[in-house]
Amino acid sequence: MPDPISEIAEVVRTSVAPVFLLSGVGVTLTMLTNRLARVVDRARALERSEGETLEGDMSELHRRVAALAVRARLLGTAITLCTVCALLVSMVVVALFVGAFVNFHLSLVVSVLFTIAMFSFIAGLLLFLREVYVATRTLRIGLRGARPERV
Repeated sequence: MPDPISEIAEVVRTSVAPVFLLSGVGVTLTMLTNRLARVVDRARALERSEGETLEGDMSELHRRVAALAVRARLLGTAITLCTVCALLVSMVVVALFVGAFVNFHLSLVVSVLFTIAMFSFIAGLLLFLREVYVATRTLRIGLRGARPERV
């Protein structure tokens, strides 16, 4: 029969990797929420400027607000998926400790939870890439109507 202290020490060692993963997911969530806040702020600023926008520029304003809405939806879904990942990884850590305490082999549960967590994180990162693509596709640098300089 193994020593309970050494068994718990092994569980702690095993749970270190998922805890590091949680740290990375947390940083990713911070980045995603900051991007979402910037998108929301920009959309509000554009909506406030609607009254001052010339009739000829309204279609451009609506196009920009629509692009921001797409970006916000992508970021919101990415945040949801990364949060699900963090919750599942937390459940992995709990399952590791519960399995040690009740002396029950939960490797299948841990494997399934971790695999789903990784798929959730991958999907969140793919949505983030899509959001970056939408952001750069709709990016306009320079003055409207100005001719570009030749270099």
